[in-house]
Amino acid sequence: MTIPVADVNAPEVLERQHGIDAYQALQGQLTAVQGVLATKQPDKVLMVGGDCAVSLAPFNYLSGRYGRDLGVVWLDTHPDISTTEESHHLHEMVVSSLLGKGAPGFNAHHPLASDQVILAGVIEEDLRPMDHNVFDYQVQRLTPKQLREPPNALSDWVRGHGFKQVAVHFDLDALSPTAFRSIYPAEPGTDPADFPATVGQLTLPEVANLLTQLDQSAELVGLTVAEYMAWDALNLRQSLSGLSLLE
Repeated sequence: MTIPVADVNAPEVLERQHGIDAYQALQGQLTAVQGVLATKQPDKVLMVGGDCAVSLAPFNYLSGRYGRDLGVVWLDTHPDISTTEESHHLHEMVVSSLLGKGAPGFNAHHPLASDQVILAGVIEEDLRPMDHNVFDYQVQRLTPKQLREPPNALSDWVRGHGFKQVAVHFDLDALSPTAFRSIYPAEPGTDPADFPATVGQLTLPEVANLLTQLDQSAELVGLTVAEYMAWDALNLRQSLSGLSLLE
């Protein structure tokens, strides 16, 4: 089914309400996704594309379906654990909303407990003041180095907690821009060192290995692949858009 997306060129669509930019548009999309999930009642959910907020409704649904048997792996170089006190962007507070402590109007109906979530790929020395809830909510975390040494740290976490199902949010910006080019920090003509947020360090083969281990440790019932930026395709389209042949 198709989820309608609001016209972002309309000024009212981006209006800030209750501390959230584009509140009404995002609420409408969230409600639409919730309606599809409630109707279809899937055992598993796959999401591809969009920003981190695309995991909110599906992971909340999976939490309601599987309860304490569900573990959530948030594979991202940013923890997305802010509130409206630190941010106005829903995509920066998805984890806190899944814990029931985030954005007004977006908090999960089936909140996860803090020990059901692990933040994987976070670079602790680069955490910002807006990320302080990483410590306040006592959510476990693994740095890129800890994911490599040993390489089974995530599967050990799943087995150690006895999770029967697992949902993985894979934000592509967990990857290094030298290893994967279709991410925000790898914009052509820019230096990733000048990117205004933390830049990922993992490689695609490393992540593929982690996902395979998780798939073998529990039933993989949710997977998000988010924040895909196809720079070459976007730039090619924009560069050729003025040609009369393509009008």
